This record gives sequence, C-alpha cells and structure tokens, in this order.
Amino acid sequence: MQLWLFVALVLAEIVKNELRSGVTSLVVERDVMLLKRPNQTDLNFPHPCEEVTPYRKKRNAVGIPWPTKNIPYEISSEMENQMPDILAAMEMISNHTCISFHERKPDEPNYLFYKVSESCTTYIGFTGGQQAVLIGPQCSMGNIAHEILHSLGFHHEHTRWDRDNFISVVEANIIAGMEYDFEKNNGETFNIPYDYTSIMHYGRNVFSSNGKDTIIPKQEAKNMGQRRQLMQSDIDRVQKFYHCDSEEAKTKTES
Repeated sequence: MQLWLFVALVLAEIVKNELRSGVTSLVVERDVMLLKRPNQTDLNFPHPCEEVTPYRKKRNAVGIPWPTKNIPYEISSEMENQMPDILAAMEMISNHTCISFHERKPDEPNYLFYKVSESCTTYIGFTGGQQAVLIGPQCSMGNIAHEILHSLGFHHEHTRWDRDNFISVVEANIIAGMEYDFEKNNGETFNIPYDYTSIMHYGRNVFSSNGKDTIIPKQEAKNMGQRRQLMQSDIDRVQKFYHCDSEEAKTKTES
C-alpha cells in the first residue's frame, strides 16, 4: 500500500473513532471544531512536495463575529518554537484588516488560546471564554492564519453555495466518511467573487482515497489551496464581516 494512502486511511479512521466515541471537541472539516458535535480541520493529504494544511465545520462567514475588533490572545508556554509563526500569522491579518490582537489581560474572559496539538484546528466564530486554537507541528504560518480566520467566523471557500459554478467535487475519490468536508453551505458570500487562491480554499487532492483529485477547478487555478498569504478576497471578507469601514473600526485601528 502506498504511504500516502496508508496515512489517509489512518487519519480517516481516527476521525471515525472520535465520532463514535461521543467526544464533543472533535475535528471534522479537518480544521474546525464544533461546540457540541465533532468538527473538522483542514489537513490536506498532499503530494510529496505539497504543503500540509488543517480543517473545519459550516462554511464561509456565517459564524458569530467577535464582539471586539481587538482580540486578546494567550500562547501556551509549550509553543515557544512556533511562537514566531503564530505572531506572524496574527500580524499578517492585522496588517491588512481592522482586526488586531493583543496579549490577554487577567480581566479579559474571552480570548484565543494557542496550544499544542497533533493537528491544526479551532472553532468557527466567537464561542466565549477560552477559545482554543490547536497548533500541530506541521502547521505553518499560513496554516495558523487559516485557523485564525476560522476563529473569526469564516468557513472554507470550496463549500460556498455557488461553488458548483467554479469547481467539481469528485465524490468517488473522497475517503469514505469524509464527504461532509465537501458539503455546500448556504452562508454569506458578501458578493465577493469565488477565489480559488483564497487561503480558505482546499487543495486538489484533500481527503483523496486514491491519490486522484477530489476537487477539480473549472477554470485555471494554479495556486488553489495555497497557505502562504491572504488574498484580496480574504481581506475583503474580513473587512465586510467586521464592518472595517465604519468610524468605530477606523478609531480602533488608529488607537
């Protein structure tokens, strides 16, 4: 059995076992956690030279927004080696949007908490209290930014309700039990055009059972599934969802 298929089947079985066990903080879309049902993370099963990414649940900006644009965070002491990537991911988002991040103060009950895990995963949207962003050893700066956007309320691009105009999902190539990662969501698109290169889009062969594509773009899409940078569509989504053009947002970013 080829190594990539073995790894894919093992990870799929882990998720299935978690689902059967009734654990509430599960990973389902391969980089998103649900509050009462399993979630996912965005772990792409890559070709040898492809970047590994994590998972999630609903899709595209229908999560609950944070009540503030200046989000507190705390980083576990175990994350020392990945702290530069975590800080760089937050900086990338704050440099392009009205969202900013600051180290949590003792009297702030709602905050992102970065902690060690085997995979990259988080909840979609504001949950209240300590909101875990789990960071695995394979998570790059771009993967972490992807997870932060999940925590801000955003779902995967490939699950948009209008995705059939832009991609074909090949169900025959999807690992059994992983089909839910490809279900469409009737979430808000903010009239932003579909973007193959969004940092929230899956790559071609995510959860492939046979090495073949699970997502086939209907147009040229050279960098589909990239985890290197925010695209303009990602920035625009945050700006609209968090009303970054309002006077309140301008005041926040100037302070």
